[in-house]
Amino acid sequence: MSHTEAENSVMSMIDLFHEYTQPDDTIDEPGLLKMLKEKFPHFLEGCYKQGKDYLSHVFEKKDQNKDGKIDFSEFLSLLGVVATDYHNQSHGGEPCSEEDIETNPAKGQ
Repeated sequence: MSHTEAENSVMSMIDLFHEYTQPDDTIDEPGLLKMLKEKFPHFLEGCYKQGKDYLSHVFEKKDQNKDGKIDFSEFLSLLGVVATDYHNQSHGGEPCSEEDIETNPAKGQ
C-alpha cells in the first residue's frame, strides 16, 4: 500500500530533520542554521528584504526548553513559522511579515 501525498509530506519533514540531526536525534545551532540556509533560502531572503535577520536569534527562540538543542517538536515549531509565511505569501502577503517570525529580543521575543 502506498502512502498518501499528505503522509509523504510528513515523512519528508522527518527526513529533513534527520538530515541535520546529531546521534542524540537533536539539531545543534550550527546544524539548524545550515539547514535554514540550504533548504529555505527564499524564506531567509524575504526576511532580509524586510530588514529582519531571522538567523540571528532563531536558535535561541526555538529552543523552548533551553537545553541547547532543537528536538523534533521544536523543529516542527520552526517549520510552522516558515509554512505560515509561505501561506501568507500565497494570499498576497509580504515575505517574512508575520510577528511570529520576528526574532528581535528587544521586542520581547
